[in-house]
Amino acid sequence: MRAETRVPFAALATVPFVLVLSNSMIVPALPNIQNALHRSLLQVGLLITVFSLTAGLVIPLGGYLSDRFGRKRVMIPSLFIFGLGGLGAALASVFLGRNAYGLILAARVVQGIGAGGTYQVAMALAGDIFRSGERSRALGLLEASNGLGKVVSPILGAAVMVLFWYAPFFIYPVIAWTSAVLVWLLVREPKGATSDRPPAAFARGILRVFARKGAALAACFLAGALALFFLFGVLSYYADVLEKAYHVQGVLRGLVIAIPVAVMALTAYLSGTLLVKHIARLSKLAVLVGLALVCASFTAMFFVHRAVVPFTAAITGMGLGNGLLLPALNTMITSATASAERGTITALYGTVRFFGAAFGPPAFDEAVKIGTVLPYLGSAALAGAALLVALVWIDQRQLLGSLAREGERGAETRARRQAPGPVRRGGGNRLT
Repeated sequence: MRAETRVPFAALATVPFVLVLSNSMIVPALPNIQNALHRSLLQVGLLITVFSLTAGLVIPLGGYLSDRFGRKRVMIPSLFIFGLGGLGAALASVFLGRNAYGLILAARVVQGIGAGGTYQVAMALAGDIFRSGERSRALGLLEASNGLGKVVSPILGAAVMVLFWYAPFFIYPVIAWTSAVLVWLLVREPKGATSDRPPAAFARGILRVFARKGAALAACFLAGALALFFLFGVLSYYADVLEKAYHVQGVLRGLVIAIPVAVMALTAYLSGTLLVKHIARLSKLAVLVGLALVCASFTAMFFVHRAVVPFTAAITGMGLGNGLLLPALNTMITSATASAERGTITALYGTVRFFGAAFGPPAFDEAVKIGTVLPYLGSAALAGAALLVALVWIDQRQLLGSLAREGERGAETRARRQAPGPVRRGGGNRLT
């Protein structure tokens, strides 16, 4: 990454870090929120679901507006709205106590509206700024920042809820508004990344993209949605199990939950870096291997879910798989179209990811009531099906476009440099 882009990119990387706080920070606090509000696990799980559903519905609008009017013009107000929703939830908790549930849900809807113009727009902007093989590194770093947020947020949430159960809600405005200021001051958009086409012409352009690449994009969307479905479904359930079955509480619970997401963040960073040099060969392979690891991890969970250490190890395997596949998916999706339509395509991908995060917690809560086969082996079957879909329909060369051709030329150049030099025979001048 060029020196002049490092500081602006660091500011941009705060956006996915902020967004992931939205759900991950309150996951370890769900049992405390449940007790304070006298609600069921399903009801407090809706605090994740309503946020994610709202964000998923708003993200396409945020992507379209960023394509028309600019990435920063969407991101900065969105971050402000996100923080405002967090502040509303905090104040409702202070003044209404156990009767604050309805207003907290409403505040989470406001946060979801704000979230609609954050991470996916940041991904599109990174795709605009980085036009070479460095795009995969940049997107890997954004996914790693997202993963770092998933590491820090449960620990932070568990730590501040020691003060009072609604303390995590006060963290949202502080971090979101700081990120908005950093993006406003430090990040510059490249020229030509927006389009002034009318909505009808813009829609036709999006339809043309899906007509050419729809099957490959759909396979990527499915893999990304399932990755978030599994992650938040398992972690929300695991937070409850750690307290009730294993009696792991407070900051320690946050630390345990952070283990799999820390592995996911580190893997996302490393895989994004690796893809810089091998993007044309390894993008699809990273998705396939990641899904295979997720499938194997859920199979293992079925056998070891009664023991905390092996169960945590199995969940960590799922985090490893997600860390492999998500940067590759991000790179292929943001490279699948031109800058003028990148925000919308990336936003649609963000929508399915958020829907996955939205339905994960209630789905796992209901599935475990039936038994252990459905949540674990059923999830393994879903991951296996997504692997087969990706194997058949993901065409990395079609999605990557010019990045694939650059990667192939780079691989050929490295191969020539590594090839043994010509050998002289008999001291003559002829080379063989």
